[in-house]
Amino acid sequence: MAFSFYSRSPFVLAVALLSLFRISLAAQDIQYVQTTDAQGNTIYLRDNRRPALYTQNFGDCLGSSDVNVTRFDAAYYKDNMTVLFHLAGNTAIKNESLMMYIGVYAYGESRFDLTFNPCNANINSLCPMRAGIPIEANGIIPISQSDVAGIPNIALSIPDFEGEAILRIFANSTESEIGCFSAVITNGATFSQPESVGSILGIFTVVAIIASFATAIYGDNIPIMRRHYAHSLSVLVVFAVFQHIFFTGALSMNWPSVLVAFWSNFAWAGGMIYSEPMQNSINKFIGSNKGNTSAVGAAAAGTSNEGLGGGYDIHQIYKRALNIPGLMRRSKFNRVARSLEQALAKRDLVNNTDGFDWYGQPVKPGLPLPGNFSGFAGTLGQESIPASNAFMTGFLWFLILLVVVGASVISLKWLLEGLSRVKLIKNDRLLFFRAHWLGYTAFALLRSMFIGFFMIVFLCLFQFTYKGATGVIAVAAIVFFLMFVSMFALAGYACFYRIKFGNYVTEPDRLNLERKRVLKAIPWYRFTRASKHLNEEKIYAGSIPWWRVSPASPESTKSIHEDEDYTKKFGWLASRFRRTRWWFFAVWLFYEFIRACFYAGASGHPMTQVFGLLVVEFIAFIAIIIMRPFEGQRLNAIVVYLLGFSKVATLALSAAFDVRFNLPRIPTTVIGIVIIVIQAILTIVLLIAIAIGAISSYMSVMRNREEFKPKRWIPLREKYFKHIDQAEKDVPAPPPPPPPAPEEPKEPYFSVNSIRRVPKIEDEDREFIAEIGRDVNASQISLGTIGKHDASSSAEVPTRASRAGSIRSQMSYTSLPYGARIHRASWSSRDFNDHFAHERRRTASSTAPLVPDPDSRRTSQNIGINTRFTSSRESVTQRGPIPLAAGVPSRPRTPTDVDRVPSPLARPRSRNPTTSPSSPYRPPLRTLISENEVPPLEEYTAPGRAI
Repeated sequence: MAFSFYSRSPFVLAVALLSLFRISLAAQDIQYVQTTDAQGNTIYLRDNRRPALYTQNFGDCLGSSDVNVTRFDAAYYKDNMTVLFHLAGNTAIKNESLMMYIGVYAYGESRFDLTFNPCNANINSLCPMRAGIPIEANGIIPISQSDVAGIPNIALSIPDFEGEAILRIFANSTESEIGCFSAVITNGATFSQPESVGSILGIFTVVAIIASFATAIYGDNIPIMRRHYAHSLSVLVVFAVFQHIFFTGALSMNWPSVLVAFWSNFAWAGGMIYSEPMQNSINKFIGSNKGNTSAVGAAAAGTSNEGLGGGYDIHQIYKRALNIPGLMRRSKFNRVARSLEQALAKRDLVNNTDGFDWYGQPVKPGLPLPGNFSGFAGTLGQESIPASNAFMTGFLWFLILLVVVGASVISLKWLLEGLSRVKLIKNDRLLFFRAHWLGYTAFALLRSMFIGFFMIVFLCLFQFTYKGATGVIAVAAIVFFLMFVSMFALAGYACFYRIKFGNYVTEPDRLNLERKRVLKAIPWYRFTRASKHLNEEKIYAGSIPWWRVSPASPESTKSIHEDEDYTKKFGWLASRFRRTRWWFFAVWLFYEFIRACFYAGASGHPMTQVFGLLVVEFIAFIAIIIMRPFEGQRLNAIVVYLLGFSKVATLALSAAFDVRFNLPRIPTTVIGIVIIVIQAILTIVLLIAIAIGAISSYMSVMRNREEFKPKRWIPLREKYFKHIDQAEKDVPAPPPPPPPAPEEPKEPYFSVNSIRRVPKIEDEDREFIAEIGRDVNASQISLGTIGKHDASSSAEVPTRASRAGSIRSQMSYTSLPYGARIHRASWSSRDFNDHFAHERRRTASSTAPLVPDPDSRRTSQNIGINTRFTSSRESVTQRGPIPLAAGVPSRPRTPTDVDRVPSPLARPRSRNPTTSPSSPYRPPLRTLISENEVPPLEEYTAPGRAI
């Protein structure tokens, strides 16, 4: 250890000395400014500190300025309440005294303005301005709190502060404007982070490409390979999301700065990648014809913009001057001018350093005016790409992409061959891909063209609208023709091939327009095919001839995903879609073409763009929800729901940005932030789906491995494989099996502890209450005990019954329906105690056989039973049966009859009305009694009654 330390000590010492030397050099570069804070204390500030607000790139807003400005920047320092500005340039004017105006605008409103004489502001190169003398101004203007009262504190920290500084130069001799320059103001905070955010998005896109391509080349069984490829995340979906976000800026709206800055992170997905050598080459090819930027809704630099910043009033400019006599000459007797001059001179001496780095550059020809973010030109201005160069920039990067894709596939093939030769991989590893590598290369290029179809068509149509150089328009026309014809021809041939060689037939059909109601109130119409409603009789609002394609023999027709020949030829188009939606690639091409026409063809017409696209996107949103074309659930979730909702919501919110609505810029910024939130959520969900897709692709590639790691993912992998097997069938999932029936308990699992009857409506009938309060056995008498109501009738006979009591007929039970029975008004389970005791005794009674009687059935149907009470006023406490009339014969009692005991419970009985109010009797009841227990009885006539 000692040797190691001593051996490294010279190196450590040298590094330390170099570090100290570097620190000392940095200390020499840093300079400080002495100033006084609000409390009067002397403080020192670094001269290279970042200002609270400062300008960046600038441009000519007059179009024919007599002053050529090469540097214009201004900065506001909140810590010492100063405004610093630099001005450099030259002029061809021989001799002219000037008046200068600086205005600061934030969110469309004037926040600060200053009119001054450059002679009184210690700017010698402009006092007067002469040809051949370079213009160099380094002014520091002190301001007060009242001067910046209109600038809120949030403006110093909000991302992408929307402001601009305008410098106007006036000639005193003519009192006219001879120079105008506009620079964008920022606070340093921005959503535009292409180096970080754009790089992260690019990395995720590469992961999606690798995961998708790996599932396409792994294996040797084409249907299985297609199945796993269909459930990997589609690169088409990735670019559809990114291009939707970026090309929203192609609408001819006056965008807020926050949106344009956010969209710059996705510019690479639209082919808008800035490269200085490429832009220089395009500029040489285009020449001086940069097109008409204002035609697509943007304010171009180098053209007249008289209304910029609300315009100006020349009389007001000179009226606000510090000293009219001092405009033409420097007067030492002008105290106001001299005091300002001395203050500026002192600060100029103190701050005369070269460490100021917070300044911009003049914009290049063809770019919009800094601070103007209107239309696609304003969106491209964030990338420093002129609108005239947009088509060539995107087209060149697309060609580079095709070369990279083709070279990557070919390189992978030969890399695998080399690894196989040196025995680093098995000879049969990815054998199918290595044998068909030419086909994979061709299909990879075609798939890239399919993905880039919208971008290329949009850029071509935008170039036609923008005009520009003839050579560029010619190239755009050729590219548009090749892309349009080739893609639609391939899509049409793919559909024709399937119908022609897939055993399909085309049959006539009709498309009916059916009336319906949405939410049971809103009138609506929908189209239905007549072939789906053959047996229904409906009235339609109209119909048009149509056709349908159906398999000639559904039983023998092979599914499209089982057709290996079709998958080999057109799998790059149809493999990701459901078995019944394999043709969706043609619909997607048509949909993208319509979008490109509205975005590019209607440039400069914002309302046509917005509302036309809103209709298209809404119809597509509903149609795609109904179709759910993708076989993978993740793709359906992103494309069908999230992407469709984002498109519709973005277009609806973007309508507020039209200049005709003149919406204030602060509400405009709020709406822009809402759009950013919607599109950011979509992006985050996409990135999560890419990560999940990479994991599922890993499972697919490892499907033939016996050992899979990590092992805790094995159940998840099996579930995933079952899911894709079911999804391939494109049929509803089978219903879950019904839950098993609960096992019945072997022993009773409940008990009735108590029962109580509550009062009923009939309890209010006094006559009914009087009746049911009497002895229930008075109307239900056992024929076996007729005439034997002595004490011996209740004697127990300990003889066992020959059969169960549950199947024996009981004379004490009525045959009336339940609703016609008489019940007690109130009872509880306690009333059953004696009854059950008698039942048990009756069960144990004698079971001696009865005397058979062949005519018992006939006789039992005509039994007369006196069920009357002796009087309606009879005591309700009476117990025991009422004896029959004299002269009625009876049979001898059997042991069973002896055991029969009156029940203490109130038996149900009929409530038949009396024959007359004065009659003391009620009509007898006819009772059905078992033939085995009822002996034949003779008919008799009760006194005063005939039965």
